[in-house]
Amino acid sequence: MQEHYGTPLAPLTTLRLGGPARRLVVADTDDVVVEETRRADDEGTPLLVVGGGSNLVVGDKGFDGTALRIATRGIRHEGTVLDAAAGEVWADLVARSVDDGLAGIECLAGIPGSVGATPIQNVGAYGQEVSSVITEVVAYDRALREVVTLSGADCLFSYRSSVFKLHPERYVVLRVRLALDDAGGLSGPIKYAETARALGVEPGERVPLRDARDTVLRLRSGKGMVLDAADHDTWSAGSFFTNPLLDAARYEDFLGRVRARLGDDVAPPAYPEGEGLVKTSAAWLIDKAGFTKGYGTGPARISTKHTLALINRGDATTEDLLALAREVVAGVRDAFGIVLVNEPVMVGVQL
Repeated sequence: MQEHYGTPLAPLTTLRLGGPARRLVVADTDDVVVEETRRADDEGTPLLVVGGGSNLVVGDKGFDGTALRIATRGIRHEGTVLDAAAGEVWADLVARSVDDGLAGIECLAGIPGSVGATPIQNVGAYGQEVSSVITEVVAYDRALREVVTLSGADCLFSYRSSVFKLHPERYVVLRVRLALDDAGGLSGPIKYAETARALGVEPGERVPLRDARDTVLRLRSGKGMVLDAADHDTWSAGSFFTNPLLDAARYEDFLGRVRARLGDDVAPPAYPEGEGLVKTSAAWLIDKAGFTKGYGTGPARISTKHTLALINRGDATTEDLLALAREVVAGVRDAFGIVLVNEPVMVGVQL
């Protein structure tokens, strides 16, 4: 365990933004994670759990409490099941699964952050979601004051959500168990059209695991979604907004606004999500509202590679980033009647 006082949180986030934490604890065992969480609860001290920092927007004033950095390590391989510590790097776990010939998360390659963060957001990309392979999550339950094991069903997974996101103050994830597929070195069915095109196959086909992973990494890199310290387009929190889910009435209103603004022949992206809901693309909305790649003149801008990423050009403050985010939200709302929702967790700030 390491303990620091007044340490800036910016270096612990992929946005490289955020003021100091009153106290920072780096926990390398589950026991330390549990002990420090209990200590914060007993003392009434605010607690901020930090993994890879890829989904955090920390205010310039920092965090007046204990920031608990999860740095636990360890992966157990039991047949087709991987049991991974929350502090493991997610991209490394994906690489290991491919090396071991196990399918199910190969299209989640290159996503920054830690293993423990993936069930919280129900991380998904390129046709895969982590909820489809998670069998159990081991977590410290702050309400029960004990370590519990939640089944996949207990996690209440939905689009970019889970029981951990619904009750953010209750659970601290310790380990994640994933049941993968031994498909003879082949990937899972390629579901995402862009990935299928890049691989030269039809949706639903399987390809060699490594081909799937490498193709996704190329696609993500082209959008600035693979971390690279030398590339400011990757100084982001990834997708800053979630894709909106619209019921039938809101979708019809949205279509009317699209026709009025862009013409009758323009069809926005639309993906059925069940229960009468339709998902549309936040990136498309942002672009069509006038916020194109590279938008902005200050230190916080829209990525030159992807309209869904808000980036730090190197000397931005969190307030710079939030000002841009608010401008985008207002512009999309005025153009299409849809209020975008931030995906990263806000610490000490709000849109």
